[in-house]
Amino acid sequence: MVDRVRARDLAFLTSETAETPLHNATIEIFDPGDSGFDYTRLVELIRDRIAFVPRYRQRIQVVPGHLAAPLWIDDENFDLGFHVRRSALPRPGTSGQLLELASRIVSRPVDRTRPLWEVYFVEGLEDGRVAILSKTHQALVDGVHTVDLGQLLLDAQPTPREFEPDDWEPRRAPAPGALVAGAVRDAIIDGQTVVNTVRGTGRAMVREVDERTKRVRSVLGAVTGRRPKSRGMISGELSQQRRVVTVQTCLSDYRKVRQAHGGTVNDVILATVTGGLRSWLMTRAESMGGIRQVRAVVPVSVIDEELEATSLGSQIAAHFVDLPIGEASPVVRLHQVSYSFQAHKETGRSVAANRLAGVAGFAPTTFHAIGSRVAADELRRGYQLSVTNVPGPQAPLYAAGAEMLASYPVAPLVPGHPLVISVTSYNGGVFYGITADRDLVPDADLLGICLREALDELLEVSSAGRQRAPRGRRTTNARTKPKGKGTTS
Repeated sequence: MVDRVRARDLAFLTSETAETPLHNATIEIFDPGDSGFDYTRLVELIRDRIAFVPRYRQRIQVVPGHLAAPLWIDDENFDLGFHVRRSALPRPGTSGQLLELASRIVSRPVDRTRPLWEVYFVEGLEDGRVAILSKTHQALVDGVHTVDLGQLLLDAQPTPREFEPDDWEPRRAPAPGALVAGAVRDAIIDGQTVVNTVRGTGRAMVREVDERTKRVRSVLGAVTGRRPKSRGMISGELSQQRRVVTVQTCLSDYRKVRQAHGGTVNDVILATVTGGLRSWLMTRAESMGGIRQVRAVVPVSVIDEELEATSLGSQIAAHFVDLPIGEASPVVRLHQVSYSFQAHKETGRSVAANRLAGVAGFAPTTFHAIGSRVAADELRRGYQLSVTNVPGPQAPLYAAGAEMLASYPVAPLVPGHPLVISVTSYNGGVFYGITADRDLVPDADLLGICLREALDELLEVSSAGRQRAPRGRRTTNARTKPKGKGTTS
């Protein structure tokens, strides 16, 4: 059976530009210890398990004349060494040097002529640690047919699981004539083929018109000396370069705040993001301009038969929340965020965090990939920031015997949005990954500092024994638009 690229995945391919490479990335830190974990062991590990994600050995094949959607076909020249790369920092490599390397890697689009993924084994970190940086295109991981490769590489025990040898042989690529004949046949038999082709072509044309319009505006701005007005505090035309910032915090701190003031760990994380944004914006030369809220889209896990099923046991939906950055009180900010999600929890559609964390394998990488797809789909609804929080297992995981110490998600930027925040909790830690446009947000590292300070502020008022407000009670300026919630704990 012909495996054509689905309309939604084709949309990601046609909408991608040099300024908006659409791949999710993850930075994972490991302690090799006595395991002997090195580049060679990583290649062997991926070779042993890649059979469980066949699409990681397939490439995109365009149909001549674009008569139908492209196909997924086996890469006859598949080279694992091309996709799994070795890099090193000058010893002892610092976290700052690692993030600079990661920023440059995530700025580059993946090679469209090969399978749409890359993995980097980075040596030379201080204390003998190593890092694995992986990036996978949004069109590759849909959570339905394909999960993220990173979900399959980790084990719950230091001793790796063993699998039968993989005797994969690529199928021969179809000839151009066969591609055209197949496109005609599918158009006659399956009308959806024509619909998907029209959708993909239409998106490509719209993108081209939009790019030309931007170029004309840029030229006019240079001639008149006027620059296009920004559409908001966190918006602007993206460059081709990224900046990655990571923040590590303790899960126990969020639980202390939850214990003192109610809500969920997810609520506390979003309140921390709100407080961090508030402080960060106040340090910038620009004024907040009286803006008291930042509209955020937060992908959440729900049980909803009307949504596309995933292999993770739930569906992913978009929830919109107004982060109250104009509110000075950290406790009031927390309760406003909590109220926004309370109605979702009461719908019965939400999925508890402990259920998500119990999904086989390290599912956060797949959840983040799907969350980025959801955020991209919701652009038309007009939000300013995407925040994805995914709970992970609270026990150590291993790659070929090496313990994973940290996992930082790195989400892609979408047009007009130079900032995105992703969060993963794992083994007692809460790990933030901030992706920012290098030109529009040169002070992204300051936002990381502000996030830490916002959490400290919440801890301080929690330790002071402030009166706990009733759960679900509306506070000043709180707004809600029920959708569902799944990252509670």
